[in-house]
Order: sequence, then structure tokens, then C-alpha cells
Amino acid sequence: MKFQGKVVLVTGSGRGIGAAIARAFAAEGATVVVNYLSNDAAAADVVADCKRLGGDAWAVKADVGSPEAVERMVSDALEEAGRIDVLVNNAFRTYSFDPEQRKLFGDLAWADYQAQFDGAVGTAYHVCKAVLPHFRRRAQGSIVNIVTDLVEHPLVPYHDYTTAKSALVGFSRNLAAELGPLGVRVNCVAPGLVYPTEASEATRAQFRESIIAATPLRRIARPEDIAGPVLFLASDWSGFMTGQVLFVDGGLVMK
Repeated sequence: MKFQGKVVLVTGSGRGIGAAIARAFAAEGATVVVNYLSNDAAAADVVADCKRLGGDAWAVKADVGSPEAVERMVSDALEEAGRIDVLVNNAFRTYSFDPEQRKLFGDLAWADYQAQFDGAVGTAYHVCKAVLPHFRRRAQGSIVNIVTDLVEHPLVPYHDYTTAKSALVGFSRNLAAELGPLGVRVNCVAPGLVYPTEASEATRAQFRESIIAATPLRRIARPEDIAGPVLFLASDWSGFMTGQVLFVDGGLVMK
């Protein structure tokens, strides 16, 4: 699964799952565009890791919720590298996975749903909109969108977050149906709880242990566990797959 000569844009890759994905692509020889929102030092560390692992990388500070910022980011990447082969939409609006402190349905305003929708579907929309003209011209490209296994098994009803990610699955499948004849594939990776990340750090040990007990592989995913399936869906090994959701949660969801 070598990616030498390939250019990969990973949104939200200054930390957590996105950083693990960026490092994994670099380890296979890719040039990685490390998009991040605010933490300059963390993004610089990811870039250094990518180079140490044998790939190349540079960091781009851009809010993927802003169409203008996304257009600049993609234009600069194309000018710098000459191409983009893979897009991984990993960025999402800040969310704390704390089952004890989560809002119940009666406490949620429509604005809470809208904020998560903008953070999940809106960001993917902006980046896809900017990258797709390039993919169409080359009649090739792979898009991998990060969703969640909660869309299939809402173990904890994080209403606003899971609803937005469900919409991202629908977005991805419609895009896959339209772009397939043009040689562009669109798939999703659906992790379960991933620990440790900033989003999951508030999840208490007792709850993590209950998930472990219910998971056939008897552990919780690490960020690195998500990277391999993303690389698979981005590679030629999955060249006849599109519109799929690949669940990566140790068997908690079986499809």
C-alpha cells in the first residue's frame, strides 16, 4: 500500500485521529498536507513526524468551516505540489464525549444540531467543493470521510453529533453515486470510541471499561487503529469500493 508520489490532504490533522492518519500516509511515502485550526506547535510536530517517517509534509492553518479559507488552502496545495490524490475529511466541530454530561434531547436547541451539521457536513462540503474540479480533470481521486459507529449503534445518544454524522454518510453516498462514473471514489470510516483524544478525555474509566466488555476484541481503539482502514480505502487495493461505510470499532458493530 505504497503512496510514493501521492499527495494527501488530511483536515484536522494537527492532533488525534487526524495526526495518526497523516503519519500513516507519510510512512507509506506520501506527501501530506496537514490542515489544522489553531495549535501551531502540534501541527509542526506532526509535520516533523511525517518527515521522520519517510514522507514529506507541510502544515496549513485554515478553518475548514470557511469556504474562502478552504479555497486558499486547496489552491496553495495544488500550486505547491501540483496535485491532490486523496482527501480525508477528518475535521469536526469541538465535541466532548462524556455520557454523564451530555445534553438530553429536551435540553438541545436546534442550534446545537445546526452547529454539528455545519461541523460535519459543512466542512466536508467546502473541501470537496474546492478539490473536486481537480479530481474531475484528472478523472481520479479518493475521498474518505470520518464518521462514527454511533450512526449504526447509538450506544450513547449524542443526538446532535450522531445526527450530523449520519447526514455525512448520506452526503458521502450521494457524492459516490454521482462521481463514480468520473473515476472518483467516496467512502467512510466509522470509528467507535477512540482513546485517548481531546474529545474523549472526559470519558470516565468506568464507561470505557463497559465498552471494552461489550467489544469482541476487548479494547478501545487507539488513533493509530483508524489510520489503516483509511489508507486501505484511499489505496488501489479498494479500487472497486465506493459509497461504503467501514466500521472500525473492534466488532461492536457487525455489518
